[in-house]
Amino acid sequence: MNITRETLWLILGFTGQVVFTGRFLLQWIYSEVKKRSLIPVGFWYLSILGSALLLVYAIYRQDPVFIAGQAFGFIVYLRNLQLIARNKTLKE
Repeated sequence: MNITRETLWLILGFTGQVVFTGRFLLQWIYSEVKKRSLIPVGFWYLSILGSALLLVYAIYRQDPVFIAGQAFGFIVYLRNLQLIARNKTLKE
């Protein structure tokens, strides 16, 4: 089996998209279980991972629109995790 470099990049891009999409599935299932709309912490971890993978892929593709969108999102997801961690520290 001969996997080209381009195939590996496509695998990375699709993996990032699957992880990024998985966060919505997680949020939906979590909210259904809790019977109200909630965002679990795992949503933000999947957001960070998916966004990082997609950002790397966008940089490889040299797509400035895709890069800007994922870079901004990555910062927002990271900030949400910081706020969650800070809130946990304050409660302890």
